[in-house]
Amino acid sequence: MIELKSISKTFNAGKPNEVKALGKLNLEIKEKEFVVIVGSNGSGKTTLLNLVAGTILPDTGSISIAGNNATKLADYQRSKWIARIFQNPLSGTAADLSILDNFRLAALRTQNKGLTIGKNEKFKTLVREKIAALGMGLEDKTEQPIGTLSGGQRQALTLMMSVMDECKILLLDEPTAALDPRSAENVMRTADALIKQYGLTAILVTHNLKDAANYGSRIIQMSEGEILKDISTAEKTKLKQAELFEWFG
Repeated sequence: MIELKSISKTFNAGKPNEVKALGKLNLEIKEKEFVVIVGSNGSGKTTLLNLVAGTILPDTGSISIAGNNATKLADYQRSKWIARIFQNPLSGTAADLSILDNFRLAALRTQNKGLTIGKNEKFKTLVREKIAALGMGLEDKTEQPIGTLSGGQRQALTLMMSVMDECKILLLDEPTAALDPRSAENVMRTADALIKQYGLTAILVTHNLKDAANYGSRIIQMSEGEILKDISTAEKTKLKQAELFEWFG
């Protein structure tokens, strides 16, 4: 599903503040695999996620997504495969638009946009049903501006919006970092359920080692732009949270 070959990325090359973020990295992620990436600040994990998303392009190497050469494609050109949840709950949605309008835009994400974003009764019912499944009591507040919601509510809705179109890959960029513990737990449970229900290929970048232990089918530890550990599904089932903490001791 996702294949990175000899990927390198350097920021501010040739300048005093040069940073070699990734160096000749190789990574293959299979279809429906849920990969969790951990690492200290500056390890390269966010750079890796941005390269998959197309937010930045590699200096060398190639990126393949769903069998297509995506090396030089920008993020909007990869949106037909990829949905992304950002760390900041204010990102990824239109704060002044209603919940319903945001869902309509999400449903049209990979399609040609017309002059209207029609919201018929069938669509309204579908949105209410999806929101009700979150158990947050927001299904009767679809006309409320999404920017008025709490961070946890917004992240959960954004996750549900990510599967309104034909998303195949879900990128989770520290989605709970700005949330309180209860909201963070709800967001991760929601993400895990949607990944399984829709058979998504997913990448989670996180500093939360509890989430790394509890979610995903594979763990990758990064350090100084390289993959330090790659724990397979079979190994992960035996991995204890205390061992994860030892990686950063």
